[in-house]
Amino acid sequence: MAKGEGAESGSAAGLLPTSILQAGERPVQVKKEPKKKKQLSVCNKLCYAVGGAPYQVTGCALGFFLQIYLLDVAQVDPFSASIILFVGRAWDAITDPLVGFCISKSPWTRLGRLMPWIIFSTPLAIIAYFLIWFVPDFHQGQTLWYLLFYCLFETLVTCFHVPYSALTMFISTEQSERDSATAYRMTVEVLGTVLGTAIQGQIVGQADSPCIPDANASTVNRTQSSTSIKETQNAYLLAAGVIASIYVICAVILTLGVREQRESYETQQTKQMPFFRGLRLVMSHGPYIKLIAGFLFTSLAFMLVEGNFALFCTYTLGFRNEFQNLLLAIMFSATVTIPIWQWFLTRFGKKTAVYVGISSAVPFLILVALMESNLIVTYVVAVAAGISVAAAFLLPWSMLPDVIDDFHLKQPHIHGTEPIFFSFYVFFTKFASGVSLGISTLSLDFTGYQTRGCSQPARVKFTLKMLVTMAPIVLILIGLLLFKLYPINEEKRRQNKKALQALREEASSSGCSDTDSTELASIL
Repeated sequence: MAKGEGAESGSAAGLLPTSILQAGERPVQVKKEPKKKKQLSVCNKLCYAVGGAPYQVTGCALGFFLQIYLLDVAQVDPFSASIILFVGRAWDAITDPLVGFCISKSPWTRLGRLMPWIIFSTPLAIIAYFLIWFVPDFHQGQTLWYLLFYCLFETLVTCFHVPYSALTMFISTEQSERDSATAYRMTVEVLGTVLGTAIQGQIVGQADSPCIPDANASTVNRTQSSTSIKETQNAYLLAAGVIASIYVICAVILTLGVREQRESYETQQTKQMPFFRGLRLVMSHGPYIKLIAGFLFTSLAFMLVEGNFALFCTYTLGFRNEFQNLLLAIMFSATVTIPIWQWFLTRFGKKTAVYVGISSAVPFLILVALMESNLIVTYVVAVAAGISVAAAFLLPWSMLPDVIDDFHLKQPHIHGTEPIFFSFYVFFTKFASGVSLGISTLSLDFTGYQTRGCSQPARVKFTLKMLVTMAPIVLILIGLLLFKLYPINEEKRRQNKKALQALREEASSSGCSDTDSTELASIL
């Protein structure tokens, strides 16, 4: 019998005259059929997954190409470029908790609580993105131009991505369905990185962008290359237009194909919890702190590789015309292995997948650090590194819902914290990546980086090698050590799943009890 059912039936019967209830008669019991679990269709999962592509397509283009674009195409000096990259990433990190705060205060609408943010931020985001890749005619104030539109775009894309990330908790109440949808999402997101790399790399790669053999080259030589620079600038604008179109299409598919679902026990919550109280509870939740600490270091490792890869291939390895193809090899390999990692974490557990998947990058980074420039070996390493990139993409977003479920069990009356969990995880990751990318670009300035040079000083080449190999290895090892402290293993996950299911059934039964009493009175 559901909780409160007998008491409510008895009280309803007690309100009726005794003449109505004959001796030996019992009040009519209204039987409730067990609530069927609604499973997500493949179409729903695909529509949800497609929504992850805009963030990855634009993020991949900016992550891999913005640094070399600012230095060699817009011809911003390295110090100013480091300011743009650091402030842009740091602002991007700050906007995540701010947007999370605003979302937590948002009311539920006919479209849901998260979808309106996705819908209204999209048109403004694509305009700002396009202007990032536009080179203004004025040189004075050029740094301010890029800083303004970079920060504006990061704000708007955060208004898209934070609610989209939190949407994981509202597409289904079933943990297995959320894990499956997350695997779909990660596959599409890695495909998005492949698409972003292919569009940006191949379109830009077709433009002739000659280097300057000597930093002290004459004005005539520099003037002769101005036409080629203009062609390169137009190529970047064309790539931006194509990526902006993909952004819009994916946002439309997500909006039309996904509906938010509210938890049964959440609909009974009338008073909204203050944001800062929720933040304090979230940041005091041990499993969450340990998870973000581990992924903070591992994410930093891959972001260092991402931010400096183009310059590393161009100047240290000498593959000026091959780096976009090497990026494609990495991302294509990651795309193919995402389903394999999904099977692996289901079969052997998520913590085991973390250790195996992320640590597999270390031998290949060591190989890159020790080997001489060899194109075939570099392609082999790129394909192998993609396997580890796939694990780094999938695992954080697959493990965060487990932490939120654990939080809900310990704080069953606290709701609306999902955006805080996701936004602050992204906040720590982005802020640290902004610091690392700003410092890495600044270090190039200190070592004597030459804008649009055909070659760089030995100190610059050595610095790039350290940024792409040794620094990521150290960060990965620190992250893996921190994962030893993460308490949610497979047994704990199963226990949480059973406890949450019981909580939902209890809430559902309690929610239905008032309706049962009304029906009982009507029948009698």
